[in-house]
Amino acid sequence: MAGAALLLGTTASFAEDALRPQVGEPLQNAQTALKSKNYREALADVDAAEKVGGLTPYESYIIDRMRAAAATGAGDEATAIKAYEAAMASPKFPAGEKLQTYDVMAKLAYAGKNYTKSAELIRKYRAAGGTSAQTLGLLPQTLYLANDLGGAQEELNAQLATLEKAGQKPTETQLEMLASIAVKKKDNAGYIAALEKLVAYYPKPNYWLDLITRTANKPGFSPRLTLDTYRLKKATDTMLKTEDFMEAAQLALQAGFPGEAQQYVNLGYDKKLLGTGPDAARHKRLKDLVDKKVAEDKPALAAGDKEAATQASGDALVNAGLNHVGYGDAANGVKLIEQGIKKDALKKPDEAKLHLGYAQMMAGQKDAAAKTLRTVQTPDGSIELARLYILMLRQH
Repeated sequence: MAGAALLLGTTASFAEDALRPQVGEPLQNAQTALKSKNYREALADVDAAEKVGGLTPYESYIIDRMRAAAATGAGDEATAIKAYEAAMASPKFPAGEKLQTYDVMAKLAYAGKNYTKSAELIRKYRAAGGTSAQTLGLLPQTLYLANDLGGAQEELNAQLATLEKAGQKPTETQLEMLASIAVKKKDNAGYIAALEKLVAYYPKPNYWLDLITRTANKPGFSPRLTLDTYRLKKATDTMLKTEDFMEAAQLALQAGFPGEAQQYVNLGYDKKLLGTGPDAARHKRLKDLVDKKVAEDKPALAAGDKEAATQASGDALVNAGLNHVGYGDAANGVKLIEQGIKKDALKKPDEAKLHLGYAQMMAGQKDAAAKTLRTVQTPDGSIELARLYILMLRQH
């Protein structure tokens, strides 16, 4: 073990000091036992040396070091740490071994589940100039396990900031811990911030679904944006339940976008979440209704675009553009939405920008989409959805 190896050969380092024979003999036996990995035997020999009594400072120092090595090997973390600390307090302790010893002690405390002590020792290691990423990376976890959530969060955020500044990727474990801390602190904003980092670096569907759901459930999130939430779910492949497809299709129909409704229905059937089970007949009725609306609406698209262009407000053009996006014609959808925004007099200007960014994304215009989405500022859910779209754009 590292701690035992660190201390072997200690007696040779201080030839100018002397051990009395009655002390030196059991310590020599202890060193022989250590080399043979007979750690319990070594501890007994160290105890025998200590019982001689009348110890000189040098003899006490050597006994502490040998006990630390033997206890480390024996898995007696508490005894090892106590002995290490006693040895380090001696003026005989080499300054050059301080960092390595703090490192060993911190990991011993962690192994012994003394997390408060482990955190204390890692901080001492850092203060002494220690730079091992592995050791320093253990600090937030020790604080977390010691239930010092504030300290763990502070250390973790500092480490993440350093990594990101250097253009390095945080580990998934670090980000999951950040999220877990927020949950324990009942900090919903902090949890969402952690999820945003998780989807940025590790875009797994379960992280996306949690993030989208929590964003949509935030106070002040407008029900008008429910369909936009489903658009994001579809883009992140997080529509997982039958009711997701049913509700999304119905909302798209109500909004006047039968082509988009058909996309949800078809995807639901492709995933075998529609058209099966006890509600298969209900699914079929919705499919038939959607197909009927598409058959009526699609031939009238051009006329609808012309009618929208005559309106004083740009809202009709924005909706016409979204309708084109639903039919897979995102390029024309972008043009129509842009025309609507230029008309001004919009009921919800930021919603129109959100929809333009979505249309640009669907048209493959990633840079333009990100630029548009960054202009969305209304805190009714629009700015939150815009931020999530931007996160998604960075992954593609």
